Amino acid sequence: MARTIASQDALSELVVAELRPGASVSSDEEIREYIRQSGQTSYHPIGTCKMGHDDLAVVDDQLRVRGIEGLRIVDASIMPTMPSPNSNAAALMIGEKGADLIRQAAA
Repeated sequence: MARTIASQDALSELVVAELRPGASVSSDEEIREYIRQSGQTSYHPIGTCKMGHDDLAVVDDQLRVRGIEGLRIVDASIMPTMPSPNSNAAALMIGEKGADLIRQAAA
């Protein structure tokens, strides 16, 4: 479908070359095999130490690990669910909030 769209008059003069999978991959089976070999997820690992109030939560809303005094988790692993944008901005915000909580506790 992408090749059909790219070959239309409005776009064809803008297309220099198909880079991937390339013109040598043309049959449906070759395209499926290319997808099998090169497809990947953009999922970012998060949530292994989820924050919350339920039985599965590892940290509380102050980022303190339940049952271990003096330990906080301040990274993307506390996210209970995957944010819809890239997880980088949320991870930075968690770091900032964690730093504030640690400073407040030390004061």
